[in-house]
Amino acid sequence: MFVFGDSVFDPGNNNFLNISVTQGKANFPPYGETFFHYPTGRFCDGRIIPDFTASFAGLPLWRPYLDPANHNLLVGANFASGGACVLVENNPYTLNLPIQLGFFKEVVNLLTQQLGESDTKQLLREAIYISSLGGVDYMTFASSSSNVTESEMQEYVNIVIGNITNATMEIYKLGGRKFAFQSVGPLGCVPKTKAEFNSTGECVEFLQILATMHNNALAKVAEELEIRLSGFKYLMFDFFTSLMDRANNPEKYGFKVGDNACCGGGAYHAQTACGWLTEEYELCSDPSKFVFWDALHPTEYCYSQLAQLLWNGTGNVTWPLNMKQLYDLDIDAEISSQDIDLISDA
Repeated sequence: MFVFGDSVFDPGNNNFLNISVTQGKANFPPYGETFFHYPTGRFCDGRIIPDFTASFAGLPLWRPYLDPANHNLLVGANFASGGACVLVENNPYTLNLPIQLGFFKEVVNLLTQQLGESDTKQLLREAIYISSLGGVDYMTFASSSSNVTESEMQEYVNIVIGNITNATMEIYKLGGRKFAFQSVGPLGCVPKTKAEFNSTGECVEFLQILATMHNNALAKVAEELEIRLSGFKYLMFDFFTSLMDRANNPEKYGFKVGDNACCGGGAYHAQTACGWLTEEYELCSDPSKFVFWDALHPTEYCYSQLAQLLWNGTGNVTWPLNMKQLYDLDIDAEISSQDIDLISDA
């Protein structure tokens, strides 16, 4: 399993970057308190979706790819980075998509040295490539743009999607066949955006529209790639609806609070950051009763529910396959000359 993404998937890669806390770190208490009992760099009180999916697949919990300790690359790698953008200019400080893709190419070379070309190709065919990207790009766009037209929004979405498509094609060319795409979350309904843009408690429509545009376009691209490319298989996981429904109807899923974050201060516990020593914040006594851990990210208990949906959910939340079905799928090894033509024409 190879993991690409932003803070939703970051296991602590940002710990190893020369950046400040304000630029994107979660390596301080109370982060990590629920499961690990120490801050790992995950933007959560415990485990995140890639941890749960790894466990379901019989793989160990993720260590950051940037961790200098030895890695068992035979089980994959996690390149995700809090604040990571698809478009490089949106955040120069963390591991954007091109950097993550470069790390993946490093891994392919290391595996080839370790296993030989044939076994590496087989490993890459059988691996799953899971990604959660684009949210930071749209948050950046929203904070720097006002009174944009729908066509300008669509143009921006097309640029983001185009870059994700190109990265997906790069992975395909290197041998990847199984892709798990997680949709962008309900950006307009998280505590941070409610506190910043709309104190009445309603979701911020502008960000919701952007996220929906992205998710629809990503699903369409994935479907087109499956038609065009031999052996290309994918799933789309509706993180957007699954999380938003929990935020709007917390009691239905065993939560008590769906709007305020467990950790933070001010309106929705989202105006003051969680755990920074220089700021005051409040911490709830039981994170499992909250949908959101901090201003932007769900709690471990919420992630556990979402990961279960991703792994073996039905077609209303993950389609055309769930992750277990994708994981168990046997991919034909051969790439015909027609496929090579398709790749070169793309």
